[in-house]
Amino acid sequence: MTSQPAITLTESPAPIRPAPAANVVNIERPDRELRRQLTRFSKWMYRLGFAPGTSGNLSARLDSERILATPTGCSKYLLRASDMVIVDLNGKLLSGSRNVTSEIGMHLAVYDSRQDVQAVVHAHPPIATAFASCGMALDMPLCAELLMTLGKIPLAAYATTGTDEVGASLAPYVRDHDAILMANHGLVTYGKDLLDAFMKLETTEHFAQVCLAAHELGCPRLLEEDAIRKLQQARMRYHSNCRI
Repeated sequence: MTSQPAITLTESPAPIRPAPAANVVNIERPDRELRRQLTRFSKWMYRLGFAPGTSGNLSARLDSERILATPTGCSKYLLRASDMVIVDLNGKLLSGSRNVTSEIGMHLAVYDSRQDVQAVVHAHPPIATAFASCGMALDMPLCAELLMTLGKIPLAAYATTGTDEVGASLAPYVRDHDAILMANHGLVTYGKDLLDAFMKLETTEHFAQVCLAAHELGCPRLLEEDAIRKLQQARMRYHSNCRI
């Protein structure tokens, strides 16, 4: 009887997958949750009327060398998680199919000056922006709550948007404040995460509304020095960065 030849089983070669195209967003990346947060807060900002048209931008640190940010030219209401872009600390696009906002330098200036900051929000809330356009800082000691949470909100000098002038105008205030009015432009806030930065945005606009109403009533009563000193002491217990 003739023996049959032995049958050798071999594994089929694994299919060759094409390399991903440059700048294509991989939705399985660890930054997925941060993309969702940027999308959520972008829509929130739009609904509040703080980012009409395609204005405003948000960003958050991915790590020590990369920033995740909203792109340019997009309605904040219509943004998707896949629309976000990743840039390095020089503003160079590393990943993403959309263009980097021309105002990324503003965000990078804050991150460079404040290593504790994990998120930056830039918007145009109407009343706060009106104060900025009238050359008025929100620095009146009018509300104890604001002094406890944000301190005085300074006004940075006018700078041409999308240029290095913006970062230079913010530089004198970034270390001692978490919210800065930008003359004839808008507002930038920042904090330990996107929620923190966004709450500071809302708080600033609310205080601007209070200041406007107080001026219209014609009799704002400012806190006295002793009250301000006690608030300063209370703030120190909570390790707040902002200066009263």
